[in-house]
Amino acid sequence: MEYTDILGKFEGAPRFGSLPGVKISEKMLAAVGNPQKGLPFIHIAGTNGKGSTAAFLRSVLTEAGYRTGMYTSPHLEDFRERFSIDGEKISKEDFRSIGEWILGQNFEVSPTMSDYCLLLSLYYFKKYHCDVAIFETGLGGRLDSTNALGIPKVGVLTKIGYDHTGILGNTISEIALEKAGILKQGCRAVSGPQTREAEEVFERYCRERHIPVTFVVRQEIKRDGETFSYPGVGNFQISMLGKYQRENALTAVLALKELKDMGYHISEEALHQGIFKAKWPGRMEVLRREPFLLADGAHNHDGVLALADSLRELYPGEKFHFVMGVLVDKDYRHMADAILPLAHDVVTFTLEHERALNGEYLASYIRGQGVFARHSFSMEDAFAQNFDGEKAGKERKTVAFGSLYFVGALRNYIKSLHNI
Repeated sequence: MEYTDILGKFEGAPRFGSLPGVKISEKMLAAVGNPQKGLPFIHIAGTNGKGSTAAFLRSVLTEAGYRTGMYTSPHLEDFRERFSIDGEKISKEDFRSIGEWILGQNFEVSPTMSDYCLLLSLYYFKKYHCDVAIFETGLGGRLDSTNALGIPKVGVLTKIGYDHTGILGNTISEIALEKAGILKQGCRAVSGPQTREAEEVFERYCRERHIPVTFVVRQEIKRDGETFSYPGVGNFQISMLGKYQRENALTAVLALKELKDMGYHISEEALHQGIFKAKWPGRMEVLRREPFLLADGAHNHDGVLALADSLRELYPGEKFHFVMGVLVDKDYRHMADAILPLAHDVVTFTLEHERALNGEYLASYIRGQGVFARHSFSMEDAFAQNFDGEKAGKERKTVAFGSLYFVGALRNYIKSLHNI
């Protein structure tokens, strides 16, 4: 089979299976001899910040000389972004050959796309002899496919908020308990800043299982110009924009501190250089300086609140032209409410996605809140003020957000304009 055939099979697999993902993946892994055995790994769960935290971890571990595999989802532009080693995505040939072998196996269970992807990542990391791997959960934690991997060296919990409530629960406590399911006796746990409700769940869960847990305390993060400091770990500088990225960076630093305590050799230089060099596209990413265009993958209420908070910090007192594309299963009303105080106006966009929200519904809601909004059917129209030479305004600041799928499509559109 060709690469495109394999990709089509993976993307065509069901999103949800007849069994929880963890059960399907356990059966698949057992059927092929449990290839995860012997691979040390870090497991990350949370509502927001998983990918960025993984990027900080990966960057430092690579800087320290460890060959580091990373499995994340979703992707921005290319499905292969989900599987990387030392920051380089899997080649088409490796994807094709490993994927073809996986599709030829008889697992006696019907895999979902996530189950296929998890197994492919393991064989990819195994083929290139990774020293350590980072796995991001796809949905939740306790029942997620990645939870079939076993006991992580460190379990990392990023910010907990409301998302996928129909599956994970309607309260922060319920959602936090599902995420905590990645933590197992024998691992160490690190959590980013949490609400008191989520923190209490994690503290109780870890205490009952004798899992040592460390929390990043937001109030103890001190910013000084372009650097920031935290008690016990020193000063850091990051390249990623966004107030929330300081929290993600420190979450990664505390997880790396746990690895150092286990005997991993991570010098201060590797730690600081890795944190500074880390990049994660599509999160507070400046796509164009003039006219200014920034894209952020904020796709739930908490994510949009964090985006708004970062915009206020970076550009105090300014208003923005927003372009918003959202999936129908998101809390789009509260997402819009969080950003409208900063809005000159809003263009809504209907994504080319099976779960896309009709942008006209969103525009109608925003107009009802007293802010001018219009619906656009095309990238050309939605971003004419940014890329049409006759219409572009140098002082205009545009921010695109609402979905990682939207940000990925926008990045592809910009590349097409420049024939990249």
